[in-house]
This record gives sequence, C-alpha cells and structure tokens, in this order.
Amino acid sequence: MDKLAIVILNWNGEKMLRQYLPSVIQYSRDEATVYVADNASTDNSMELLRTHFPEVKLVILEKNWGFAEGYNKALKQIDAEYYLLLNSDIEVTHHWLTPMIEFLDSHDDVAACQPKLLSIFDKDSFEYAGASGGYLDRFGYPFCRGRIFETVEKDNGQYDYATDILWATGAALMIRATDYWEAGGLDGRFFAHNEEIDLCWRLRIMGRRIVCLPESYVYHVGGGTLPKGNPMKTFLNFRNNLTMLYKCLPDEELKYVMRWRWWLDYLAAWEMLVLKRNIGDFKAVYRARRAFKRWKKDFADDRKKIQQSRAAKQIPEQKGFSLLWQYYAKGRKTFSSLD
Repeated sequence: MDKLAIVILNWNGEKMLRQYLPSVIQYSRDEATVYVADNASTDNSMELLRTHFPEVKLVILEKNWGFAEGYNKALKQIDAEYYLLLNSDIEVTHHWLTPMIEFLDSHDDVAACQPKLLSIFDKDSFEYAGASGGYLDRFGYPFCRGRIFETVEKDNGQYDYATDILWATGAALMIRATDYWEAGGLDGRFFAHNEEIDLCWRLRIMGRRIVCLPESYVYHVGGGTLPKGNPMKTFLNFRNNLTMLYKCLPDEELKYVMRWRWWLDYLAAWEMLVLKRNIGDFKAVYRARRAFKRWKKDFADDRKKIQQSRAAKQIPEQKGFSLLWQYYAKGRKTFSSLD
C-alpha cells in the first residue's frame, strides 16, 4: 500500500503533462507515488509518459469517463492511505506535500485538505478554482478565501492560516481513501464541475472536517478542459449545482432555497442574454434546469441516505447570507469584508 498516491487524471493533456509533470515528480518523489490515469486519450500522452516519465505509474481507462467517474474508476485500482487528486496543469513547490501529510496524520477527524492555490500567470494572486479554501452561501453559490464570483484577490498573506472550509478544490485535493469511499466517492453522474464541492459537503454532513493549509501552495493554470464562457461549462455548473443542493440541503431549507434559485437562475440567464449578449450561456441555463427536473428523481435515494448520515444540523462553513446581496448590493467583493 502507498502512503500517498498522487493521481493525475489525463485526457489529451500531452502539453500540460510535458510542462508540469516534471515539478510534480521532482518535489514529490520522496513522499508519494505518482500515477497518471488516462481517460482514453487520442493524443501522444501515453507515448510521452512511457518514454520520458517511466517512474510514473499508469492507469489506463477504456473510455473518457469524465472527471468524476474517471477518478472513481482509477482510484479503485490504487491502494493507498491518502489520495491526492491533482490537475495536470498544476506546478507544485518544494515541500508542498509535507504540511498536508503531517496534518492528516495528526488530525483523525479531518477527511481532506487542500493547499493554497495561486495563479501561474500572476503568482502574487489567488487562482479562481480554489484560492485558499471554499464555502457556500445560503443559495448554493460557491466562493473562496481569495475569490468571490469574478473578483480574485492578490495574495498578501491575508489568509495564511489553516482553517476549516466547506469544500477543497478538486485541482489539488488530498483525501483519506477511507473517507473517499465511505462518502461514496465523486458523483460520476455529474461528469465534471461541482463534483468536489458535492463530495466535501457530504463529508461535512457526516461530521468530517475539510481544511485549507496555506503553508502548502501550488500554482494553477485553470480552465484547461472547458474555459469560461463555454455553454457546456455553464450547463454542467447549473445542473450539477442544483442537483447538489437537492441532495445535501436539510429538509427545512430545501423548498425555500429551490424557490429562490428558480428566480435567480432565470434572472442570471436573461442577464447573460441582455447584458452580455451570450445566447449560448442563456440557452445553457434553460437546458440545465430542464435536465435537473428530468433526473431529480434519480437522486431521491441519495438524498435520503445523505440526510440520514447527518451528524449536525448546522454546518458553519455553509454561510447563512446571500452572496449576491453581499457582492452586488453591499459592494463586498473580498472574503474578509463579508458579514
């Protein structure tokens, strides 16, 4: 059994692997085994790995399962105490693993953790995908220490302290294997987007902690699979976010939040059309809501099981305010300025 398995899920990522895998190998070889799980790539990824990175172990998947189910399929073939799900577009740093390993070793109640995520294009700024740890507002909108909606902060050390969070970024997520499978793993039906938030929220409902450890930091490119403004990305984000809310919200909040989201989602769609003139994203929101309505019944058993696993009624990292109101009405665009 490996102590720590770093698992990079790859699909046609030859360029990213060539550029960023050397730093992972250089700064991880003494503390982890590095795996690349391939989602049936059609480029030269496998040839590159076999020729230039023979120390990397390969997990070959027979088709493109997407991010969520791809990881589930790959991790079933890897025996390790801890998994570290790592994007192929991550540049790691010296001793990046040590703080996370030591923290999990000494805190049995912590299921998962993440490093601080900085932008590879501006190394003094946080990176959108996870910054310094993630939260949700009352209506299911995700935000981070260092990033709220499109506002990304400079990293001036303002969040350089370990803290409990609701979700850790899937770009660099270290998690106990036992907790991963106890919670049911990533929801493969999501394909991609919101799947790590969904997993971490389920773990928090079970009473397990998620932590950001900024002493460890990495640099992320971001947006490599589906860039912002791609209608498929918009579709997956809206559909999966609604599904996650249905699964995880307690009974007393579900109807209230879903009523509000009906209005807020369609308001967002028309804002995309009228102000941004983006008809693709406009249609994607409508398709996402229809798709959620069609498959909602398929998650009824999941919801029942998740609610039965609830260890506490309230989760502090799921905030009670509206992020839209804080951001647009009150002008609070940084994490430290929020109520």
